[in-house]
Amino acid sequence: MTAATPNAIGAPGYTAELPGVPESVGRARSFVSSALAGWGLNDDLAVCGEVIVSELRTNVVEHTKTPLTRVVIERRVDCSVRIGVSDTSTVIPCMKTAMDDAESGRGLRLVDALSSRWGYSRNRWGKVTWAEIKATGRGR
Repeated sequence: MTAATPNAIGAPGYTAELPGVPESVGRARSFVSSALAGWGLNDDLAVCGEVIVSELRTNVVEHTKTPLTRVVIERRVDCSVRIGVSDTSTVIPCMKTAMDDAESGRGLRLVDALSSRWGYSRNRWGKVTWAEIKATGRGR
């Protein structure tokens, strides 16, 4: 079970720390889905959020040696939801063109297609790759 910590300052949201192992990708999906459901946001948004966090977490697991990452989900004042995943790598994320028969290489293209925008923020310890999706529904 992943323990979510509410944000103490800033936008309403939650943070979870997850180990940098493939098994934690499913926990990240559940974490995002639970936060969105708690805000009363629709199922379509939850599906988008789950795919986005899956792709961002998978990139961390496959391309960095980050032992523990943070997944952050925030409800922004502009009615968007931002999902961020931290890692200790200084390599910036970039979209690739995958061959038709390739089993990987499409993750950031999916993030780009499902989000209103995405990017990364560099820090002295690494970076946070994030994506924003527009919230619909009533929310709380």
